[in-house]
Amino acid sequence: MNVYLHTLNPFAIQFGGGFGIRWYGLAYLAGFLFGYLSMRWLALRGRAAISPQLVGDLIFHIAIGTVVGGRLGYCLLYSPDLFLRFTSHLPFWGVLAVNEGGMASHGGIIGLMLGCVLFARRNKLNPVHLIDLATLGGSLGIFFGRLANFVNGELVGRPVTSVSVWAVKFPQDILAWPAYEPTRLADLAKIVPQVGVSMDQWQAWTGDLWRSYGQVQAVLGRIVEQIQNGDGVLASSLSPLLVARYPSQLYEAALEGVLVFVILMAAWYHPRKPGVIAGLFGTVYAIVRIIGEQFRMPDAQIGYQLLGLTRGQWLSFGMLALALGYLLFFATRDSEKVGGWGYAKKFIP
Repeated sequence: MNVYLHTLNPFAIQFGGGFGIRWYGLAYLAGFLFGYLSMRWLALRGRAAISPQLVGDLIFHIAIGTVVGGRLGYCLLYSPDLFLRFTSHLPFWGVLAVNEGGMASHGGIIGLMLGCVLFARRNKLNPVHLIDLATLGGSLGIFFGRLANFVNGELVGRPVTSVSVWAVKFPQDILAWPAYEPTRLADLAKIVPQVGVSMDQWQAWTGDLWRSYGQVQAVLGRIVEQIQNGDGVLASSLSPLLVARYPSQLYEAALEGVLVFVILMAAWYHPRKPGVIAGLFGTVYAIVRIIGEQFRMPDAQIGYQLLGLTRGQWLSFGMLALALGYLLFFATRDSEKVGGWGYAKKFIP
């Protein structure tokens, strides 16, 4: 088995003190940029019922809706405790701590749709058509977001159950040990001296974890950060203690991002009735999300649910039902077909 030890740094540029430009934020910017370019390309070809000059304003509404919807969706569906989590440092409230990760794609999709509806009302445009345009570029946004999940070492895969072409070990796994696998903390006794903590001190802290939880978490964070900053010796020491996992984030990037985008582009080669592309997006996305989650660990605070499925899978089943209804409704309406990037209608300078 080929096992890769994840040592990627979540910061593209770091200024010190935990501040800097993160790949996660750049991934969102890349997604919105490609969404803007795809919409403007269609508008310039006369295949979108929006002027090229308005595309930037639409992307702004979509960006706000996606970020707000994604964050609130995560808080509501996966981690309600964030509503009650307050700190003495910026951003003070757990809901606003987007820099620590935690976005729900289902919530982001809802926010994207609401952003399109609001923009359409203000500019007297067809909201259903705008949602079609947004989902086309949105699939690329999901692709970049999943890549950022991999860089962050979050939403990790399940342990490999057989020989895998490529498996990954994530040092970030140890951050969950105090809450979910506290007995494994003893295995780090011979490693913590490399980050300035004696074995005796570590044993004292882990022996009274309830009182020393903060100190233990700080040390674990230091281990991960030091590995991300290139400490090969520490990485080699920790690697044997980690579980080899499927790189599920990359599987989902390929399925939810690339595959969905290719299918939507193929479907919109010819003009379609407004709503068909968004309905197709929801249908295909839900299916591949259900498949992809078979390789992904459920959120630790939630675990597996009914029939051994994850919450993400159950949400996707619900999304699949709604998307099929949405697709059927708009596909059978008596409306004029629009779009169709394969046939240039006119060029709008």
